[in-house]
Amino acid sequence: MPTSRVPRPRRFLVCEPRHFSVEYAINPWMHPEAPVDAGLARGQWAELVRAYRAHGHTVEQAEPVAGLPDMVFAANCALVLGGRVLGSLFHAPQRRPESTAYDTWFKGAGFDVHRPESVCEGEGDLVPVGRLLLAGTGFRTTWAAHHEAQEYFGVPTVSLRLVDPLFYHLDTALFALDEDNVAYYPGAFSPGSREVLRRLFPDAVLATREDALAFGLNSVSDGLNVFMSPRAEALAGELVRHGYRPVPVDLSELHKAGGGIKCCTQEIRP
Repeated sequence: MPTSRVPRPRRFLVCEPRHFSVEYAINPWMHPEAPVDAGLARGQWAELVRAYRAHGHTVEQAEPVAGLPDMVFAANCALVLGGRVLGSLFHAPQRRPESTAYDTWFKGAGFDVHRPESVCEGEGDLVPVGRLLLAGTGFRTTWAAHHEAQEYFGVPTVSLRLVDPLFYHLDTALFALDEDNVAYYPGAFSPGSREVLRRLFPDAVLATREDALAFGLNSVSDGLNVFMSPRAEALAGELVRHGYRPVPVDLSELHKAGGGIKCCTQEIRP
């Protein structure tokens, strides 16, 4: 296995969980009756920002909006590829106002924003890997949005069907390690989609269900360093074996809303 890899500096957009809470249930992880420690969530999120900056990445922040408790999950707001922004149209009515808030940030940063016509939840279901765009469907983002993304970016788009409600977004079941490879949990996908992934990525890092449930696949890689849940221990060992360097960051309080490290991280790709 490779022993030397080169990290690439990234530009990330995040949003402080100033108003974070679990007020409704739009995925199986959310239980409004369970207590949430908002202070702990903010502290864990701040650790993630520090980890990114300590590894040489640029981190910018969108202003959180009161009444939008899930705005911390910046990945869902858009996909930025080649300096172009495809915005979001959320499945859940409770999250739809987030699109406008993030559009405001992007426009203020000098980007044009294209709003999709079909339900599309940004990097939650759209994962660029080299010259391909992997696109999840089954629970949130629609097949039609995959076609919109391909037409907008001009990038070959590969549709993958998710079948387990616990892994309702593609970024809970798969992440890009670099331009050539991915890590994923096979059980989250339909048989045909598993075969597609096997053919596209024969050397992929495969995760167990236990590591997937620990949000181990809701991770961010810069090509060497993998910012990931500390509870995904078996996956961390596999990553080391493949030449990557795990960077554990605990976002357990945010897991109560069904999100982790990648959910909190929007990458701005030039």
